[in-house]
Amino acid sequence: MKRVIALSVILSVVGLVIAGCTKYGSGTYDEQNYWLSKERGRVVYSSNSCNYFVVETNYGYTIIRSYGYYKPYERSIVYGDFSRNGNRDFYNYSTGIVFSGTVTDYWLNYVQAQTILDYYCPFGKGARAFAIDNSESN
Repeated sequence: MKRVIALSVILSVVGLVIAGCTKYGSGTYDEQNYWLSKERGRVVYSSNSCNYFVVETNYGYTIIRSYGYYKPYERSIVYGDFSRNGNRDFYNYSTGIVFSGTVTDYWLNYVQAQTILDYYCPFGKGARAFAIDNSESN
């Protein structure tokens, strides 16, 4: 009788450990439900000579300072929280890469975004106007 009780206790503990270590769902990255539910934007300015890039959203232009060596290319579709200042992660839908950056300014009109970009990148490509391409919809 002692063996039956001891064996049932051991099997119960092993079962709980195994059940606690399993993942729910398929275990795949759920891009559709997480990133694509965030705010969407299109990169309208990006340059190798400047750490800042500009994203056009439904609320205006957002200026983001990139971290590390990664910056999205112009015309890339990106998702994230573009409507408040601070450090956060963004998702480049065009390449499938999650990257970090700091939103420095948001909800800007074209002239404001160009002026601020000229301040952040005075010697770079920021001195020229970034492209406005209305041939593609956001």
